[in-house]
Parts: sequence; structure tokens; C-alpha cells
Amino acid sequence: MRHVLSSNMRVFNSKNLVFLFLCYCAFGVEAEAQVSLPEPGPERSVNVPAVKESKLKNGMTVVVVEKKGVPIVSVNLLVRAGAAGEGMKKAGLANITADMLTKGTKTRTAEQIAEEMEFLGSSLNSGAGWNSSTLGMSVTSDKLDAAMAILSDVVLNPSFKQEELDLLRSQTLDELKYNLTQPGFLANYVASAWSYGEHPTGGTPASIGSIGRGDVDTFFKAAYQPQGSVLIFVGDIAQENAVKAADQYFGNWESAPIGKAAIGPVKSSGGNNNGIYARFLVVDLPNSGQAAVNYLVPVRGSGRSSKDYYSASVLNSLLGGGYSSRLNQEIRIKRGLSYGAGSNFSWRGSSSNFGARTQTKDVSAAEVAELIVAEIKRLADGDPTAAELDPRKAVLTGGFGRNLETNAGLAGAIADLYSFGIPASELNAYMTNVNSVQSSAIKSFAAKNFVNGDIVIVGDYAKFKDDLAKRFPNAKIEVVKADEIDIESPTLKRSDIQ
Repeated sequence: MRHVLSSNMRVFNSKNLVFLFLCYCAFGVEAEAQVSLPEPGPERSVNVPAVKESKLKNGMTVVVVEKKGVPIVSVNLLVRAGAAGEGMKKAGLANITADMLTKGTKTRTAEQIAEEMEFLGSSLNSGAGWNSSTLGMSVTSDKLDAAMAILSDVVLNPSFKQEELDLLRSQTLDELKYNLTQPGFLANYVASAWSYGEHPTGGTPASIGSIGRGDVDTFFKAAYQPQGSVLIFVGDIAQENAVKAADQYFGNWESAPIGKAAIGPVKSSGGNNNGIYARFLVVDLPNSGQAAVNYLVPVRGSGRSSKDYYSASVLNSLLGGGYSSRLNQEIRIKRGLSYGAGSNFSWRGSSSNFGARTQTKDVSAAEVAELIVAEIKRLADGDPTAAELDPRKAVLTGGFGRNLETNAGLAGAIADLYSFGIPASELNAYMTNVNSVQSSAIKSFAAKNFVNGDIVIVGDYAKFKDDLAKRFPNAKIEVVKADEIDIESPTLKRSDIQ
């Protein structure tokens, strides 16, 4: 049989393959383009297990979600302090501090911590965002006690060894210096200060280089306190056992006052004839290969705790929250100008930072900027139909449901709520709140908030300069060379720092 098949297959020669390829080009693509997208399937309900909360005597909050079936427990320690409290001069300090926790304690070296966690079939993950810092792990329930001993050790007894800090700082600087040569990263880096009035959570070359052991120790003592922390257990563990473990390993954590971090000032913007954008910045990066094109605007008064959160979330799904979103449809699917285009909100307590982003060839940067502005404007000018909006809501609710199916995903969702002081009961209201958003609310949100934003393009300016002038004839375009960038300067130019 094998010989017969081989003989027959040889008849299917290269000429046959060329013929079939031409047939596909002639008929297959057209037929594919005519196939309509399937309707969304019926919405699945999401059953969120009971979220039980208690407090230790030292003020630490303990949250437990019991899920039987799989003998695994995910544990997240949330500290309500992050990059918002560090300032530009020490940007990156919160993240460095979180990373240093796993680099050694008074009784364990960094290697011992990693090896012991690996022996338990787990690992410790740490990091910091704008609003909070976290440590997390997942472990089988029979090894939870051993893992908790290590978790508590790195939180209560960090050594902050100088040699580990020097190594981490060197690695961070190397990574940062490379990333600053990449258009997308550089655009976000500049936007953190120029558009949002903040600083990059990963730090700057100057700030990372200035962080010393004393800075780490001071930030740690001010931020890592039990009364500002939440220990979250999700998985095969009863509440009484979780509270007992929390008290055993963190009950002696001493409480102290914790300062409240303030959000940096927002830089003002001027006017523009269409109101969508006010400023236009080009960071000239010769031989960049691609250009990063961004629309950026701070949204004040609409934070994670705001009633506008769900309207903003549905808006983002519609505009740039997936393959079928408007930005991706216009820029990638219809015109083939990018591998992907999207948008997102970075949430704060009482505000948020919005950005629409993509990368394209340098020569098409101006065209893509024009398309992004047109899509932003279309949000405020017209109401999306139910046929367009319902699938985008389904993307949100479907992703939400899938995320809660894993212990780690559910623990992360709970941590997100607690970092903003939002009750865990909102998990049960998520799908209802998303589905109740009306098209008029999206239009109103866009009209109110997407004004006087910034357009930031990072790329080889010589390749799109003329086209940019034609497409945006009335825009005042500020140009800064990439090698002159210093985000501590009001003009972004290193030479202008006093």
C-alpha cells in the first residue's frame, strides 16, 4: 500500500500545484472575503465562588475563595503601594524593590529561594505597577505550608544585599537601553511624562542608576505594611485553614503608618481646530525600520472606581480591543498597513490614561495617524449599532469568564479590585454592567474625554515628513531627536535641562 501511494503522489507534480495555487488566488480569496462572520454564541453564565474576607490582628486583610476539584492553591500578596509613590527622580524604585524581595533574605540566598520553590513545583513572581505591588505563587495544596514559609520570609526578612542590587540594576539598565531603541517602547516612555504627566514605572537610565540600597530599604519600610496589604488564597483551601496559615506566617508582621501616594500633575495642552488632538510630537529615530504611531490622552475624573468604567471598557473593545475592533479593521485588515492596531486604558483610582497604538512602515506613518484620528472622531460623531456592539461586549464577557476559570486568574481579578478599594462583589456584577452599556454612553464618553490629546510618532522622520505635512497642514509638529530625549526636560531635550 505504501508503494502504491508513493507512485500516485508523484503524479501530483509541480504543475498541478501551480494550477491549484492560481485557482486559490482567483477564487479562494474572494470566497473567503464573502463569508460573513458568525453570530456570537449564547452567553455563558459565570459562577463566581463566594469571596470570604477576614482580618488579622495586625490589620492585614485575608481573602479566601475555596475551589474544590483540583489540589492547587494560588496565593497573591497585594501591597497597596506602587510607582505612584516614587517620583521621577527615583522612577523604577517600586519595581526594583519588588524584584529585590526574591533576591535573598537573612537566612536564604536568591539561589536557595529559587531552588526551594522549584523543588515545591512552584516559583515566586514579584513586580510593581502604578497602583500596587504584588508577590504571587501557585502550589499544590499539600506543599502550601512550605511555600508560605518562603513567601513570608522574603516579605518579612529581605536582606537587600548590595551585590544583588548591583546586578539587578545593571540588568535593568541593559534592558532599558535596548528598549529605548525600539519605536513602540520609546513612544510609551515619552508619553508617560509628556502626555500623562507621570513617569515610566520601569524607570529612566538616570533614575535606575541612582537607586541605592537605602532607597530600596526606605521604600520597603514605608510601603510594605500589613494594614495596607491583602493576602489572597484561591483554590483547594478552606477559609479557616487559610486564615490559620496567614496568621502563622504573617501574624507577627508589625504594623506602621503608611503614606498615601499622589499622582503626578498633568501637563496642559493647547487648542486644535478639530479638538481631537492638541499637540503633535515626532521623535526622530533614523533607520528605525518601523514607526510607532500613537494617540494619547489623560482621562480625568473617570478612574477604575468611576461609573464610567464599564462604558470606557466597551468603548475600548469597540475601538481597539481585539482583531475585529475598528482600528484593526481599518489599519490592518482593510489596508494592510500594520500587523495589528489596538487601544487600552491604564487605570488609576480617580483617573485613567488612554492610548491608541500601532506600528507601521515609516512611509505610511502619516496615513496611519490620519486613520487613528478619524476613528477617534467617529466614536464621538455616531452611535455604534447593536450588530457591531454586541460582539464587542461578548469579547469582554467571554474573556472575563475564561480568566476566572483558573485560580491564578481569579486571584488576579480579586487583587485588582482590592488595589482600588472596590468590593469583591463587583465580580458578580461585571457581565450585567458590561451588557447594560448603551451606544449613547460610548458616544458621550468619547465626546467628553477624547479631546486635546497628543499624537506621538516615533520613526525615521525623513521618510514621512512630507506626507505628514500634507495630511496635517495646520498642525504644529514638534520634532525631537531620539538621542536627545530626556523626559525630565519640559521640552524633552536634554540640552534644555537647567
